[in-house]
Amino acid sequence: MMCVMNAAPGTIKKIDVADLKTGMYVSDLGAGWMDHPFLRNNFAVSDDTIIEKIVDAGIREVYIDTTRGHDVQHAPTREEVERKLNEDMHRVVAEHKVVVRVSYREEAANAVKVRDEANRIAHDILNDVRLGKQVAVEKVEPVVQEMTASILRNGNALTSLCRVKDADNYTFLHSVSVCALLVSFCRAAGMATDEIHLVGIGGLLHDIGKMKVPGSILNKQGKLTDDEFLKMKNHVVASMEVLSVTPGIHPDSILVAHQHHERHDGTGYPLGLKGDNISRIGQMAAVCDVYDAITSDRCYHKGMLPHEALRKILEWSKYHFKPEVAQQFIRIIGIYPVGTLVMLESGRIGIVHDQNEGGNLLQPVVRVIFDSKQQAYLTPTNIDLSKPLGHGGGDKIVGHETAEKWKLDLSRFK
Repeated sequence: MMCVMNAAPGTIKKIDVADLKTGMYVSDLGAGWMDHPFLRNNFAVSDDTIIEKIVDAGIREVYIDTTRGHDVQHAPTREEVERKLNEDMHRVVAEHKVVVRVSYREEAANAVKVRDEANRIAHDILNDVRLGKQVAVEKVEPVVQEMTASILRNGNALTSLCRVKDADNYTFLHSVSVCALLVSFCRAAGMATDEIHLVGIGGLLHDIGKMKVPGSILNKQGKLTDDEFLKMKNHVVASMEVLSVTPGIHPDSILVAHQHHERHDGTGYPLGLKGDNISRIGQMAAVCDVYDAITSDRCYHKGMLPHEALRKILEWSKYHFKPEVAQQFIRIIGIYPVGTLVMLESGRIGIVHDQNEGGNLLQPVVRVIFDSKQQAYLTPTNIDLSKPLGHGGGDKIVGHETAEKWKLDLSRFK
């Protein structure tokens, strides 16, 4: 998890690592599992070696729990940080217009077929590499073309389906998700279809080097040793080695695998590239990789909701991602992607059902299903938040919700 639950409001504060001292209690390292060698995100800072390890991991800011350790008086609270990030996210997406050729519902059935085929191909290709076989690019190309075509018709259908993963097959499914996210990103950035295709191939194969990492390390649920952590990070180099001898692979595809762990401030790996020394493709791949990783359920943590993950992406863009790239990605995903549960100003709860062609990302079509005031299910009704009252709209989103909080059975509305 990325935070300590049930902490009193105002007790969790965000500080620069330069202000971190022994006697403090870290409640959140603010980094994904692959970005640091710690088993937990929360622990007491008992000596300076812990601080050195945090700095060496490239972590620039952390959250501290002032009820369990020393305070930093001038530091902002988590609530203040999140309020500002939410305001910034709304500002980022407010003027972005949705572009779709067909509706989500029209594309959904085809997207399921494309996703399932992509999952099968990814599983076969990565298993072949594990067995020492060569990558068959000719098997990858057709499925990436189908993924690209689906996303060109509707950018939400395939990417939203890819959010659902089986934790036991994470590596394969993560590869498909990153491919879908990258293709969406490239499409929104106006890249030519041929270039999108090459980047998509890189997305599907970006973690192929993990098949060279011992399974005992790749699937370990406990803390990795320093040596194991280095071997895990070496999957990027292994990916390069595999792809560099693969016939028919394009340099742009290899670039995705080589640079998806580089960071804007130079704290990434394997080369520690900084700023625009990281290619545009590499910068985009880095954001897609992290977003999918932190929204996925794993054996060691519960995945974040999409809007929580986007808030972290924006927060990390202070150091780890180029701000413009992070903001572009947020516009693509939107803070209310299809399938999101939201609270409306009227007190009704609904599921984001679709985006409007040419519409505002803050005003999607929502299927209302529950009245929070009456604590009762409603007859499912679609409302278009871009329209006024009396014309199918007349409401607005005021926040995100969870099915657990309201004890909702969302399976009845699929």
